[in-house]
Amino acid sequence: MELTLTVTKKQKSFLDATADEVLYGGAAGGGKSFGQVVDALLYALKYPGIRQLILRRTFPELKRSLILTSLSLFPKSCCRYQTANHRFVFLNGSEIEFGYCDSENDVTQYQSAEYDVIRFDELTHFTEFQYRYLLSRIRGVNGHPKQVKSTSNPGGVGHQWVKERFIGHEGVWTAEDGRGRVFIPATVRDNRFLMEADPTYIKRLEQLPDQEKRALLYGDWDLFEGQAFAEFRNLREGYENRIGTHVIAPFAIPPHWRRFRSFDFGYAKPFAVQWWAIDEDGRAYLYRQLYGSTGKPNEGLRWTVQQIGREIATIEARYEAGQSITGIADPSIWDTSRGESVAEMLEKVGVYFEPGDNARLAGKMQLHYRLQFDESGFPMLYVFETCRDFIRTLPALIYDKHRPEDIDTNGEDHDYDACRYFLMANPIAAKRPKPCGHFETDPLDRKVWVIDLPK
Repeated sequence: MELTLTVTKKQKSFLDATADEVLYGGAAGGGKSFGQVVDALLYALKYPGIRQLILRRTFPELKRSLILTSLSLFPKSCCRYQTANHRFVFLNGSEIEFGYCDSENDVTQYQSAEYDVIRFDELTHFTEFQYRYLLSRIRGVNGHPKQVKSTSNPGGVGHQWVKERFIGHEGVWTAEDGRGRVFIPATVRDNRFLMEADPTYIKRLEQLPDQEKRALLYGDWDLFEGQAFAEFRNLREGYENRIGTHVIAPFAIPPHWRRFRSFDFGYAKPFAVQWWAIDEDGRAYLYRQLYGSTGKPNEGLRWTVQQIGREIATIEARYEAGQSITGIADPSIWDTSRGESVAEMLEKVGVYFEPGDNARLAGKMQLHYRLQFDESGFPMLYVFETCRDFIRTLPALIYDKHRPEDIDTNGEDHDYDACRYFLMANPIAAKRPKPCGHFETDPLDRKVWVIDLPK
């Protein structure tokens, strides 16, 4: 059996990558799915008996992409596809299984399974919990490679954790857990075959709105398709003069500025407490926060209401002594349907709130208004650089695919919700936005490789 396949340079780099965790892609049209399928086929032929799992978030996505590609590519002389359990079985004992993980609970269907290689297609569509759980399914005493090989564009519910795990490093590096990782970027300009077969494809990408174009055409991980607050900027060059950025250095809040405390309750998920100040011009400053997270994305500390209240009281006794602070919180904390409300329990430890306005779309628009830059480059909202969880989670929020005007609540939106309550208590009118510039890159190398499969 002979089969000759032609691949691009970037696809060849993906095929050759031996790091424990590999991410390939970053922009539309880079040949990610084809590279993933070819790599899986090569592994199946090279390592008799190897077990591989290829995942998409939903099975319909898997069926109309990777499975169709595999059915047209895999030689029928050496393997057969079992429709009932969605897997290819090879004559040498190798198996390639296709699976899905729509909800986080779906990972449990793999709890007793063992794989040598797991492949995620569109990794940013998965949560970090799903990824970490499935890492534990890579095991075995054979001599086969033990890897995770993923492909993805920017965007999706997992954008932020994928960015933090893979983006910003050169070549292969060793993470704190001792695992080797590598990111192989690729754009449509790296895919000679697509450029030749559909020369107008790049023109269609160029016609996209700026946000989608930067993600899908240039592979920009700071802006991506579906990002809700693309205007948020954390730019060091604007750090000193506060122009063109929302993140600034801390300073002493003048005692006469109005102060607020906003709160979004959480137990299994993080809780968020924020301290805000408003200056003479109505400009808001997030100058302190208490975020109830374990350090893992969207995982709460499981503190009791009393613990949260005592910590708030301790912070304010130490740093806000003598200051008048207005507390604003999610109206749901006054719910008494299950007994004593969260608000009542907080009052017993001396922490008081007023019900906030939970109008979701109006609150979202208030944040947009405040993030806009005026003609001089100044926004109406600043964040102290010490408020790291707000800075981490806000850019990662995406739109809900079922309610396209609202935020996807499956994301880590607790800081955002606390922010909404504060902003709705201090609304402003919209202003004409000042666009912020960006730099674009143009990858050039389009060399291709010919891969001869083993006979």
